[in-house]
Amino acid sequence: MASDKDNTPPKGRTKAETPEWANGLRQLYDSVVDEPIPDSFKDLLAKLDDDAGSGTGSDT
Repeated sequence: MASDKDNTPPKGRTKAETPEWANGLRQLYDSVVDEPIPDSFKDLLAKLDDDAGSGTGSDT
């Protein structure tokens, strides 16, 4: 995603047509995307992967 951080306007728009709030929104989005995943969430994902692999999940 590093290529998305160059603050270029979306396709079909020039910098002059990009709303003022767009750069702030892009910076906020990028900061959220760059946040690390909490360990508790990683543990939950690992547990779910283990359950799915063993066939014991409730897939009904």
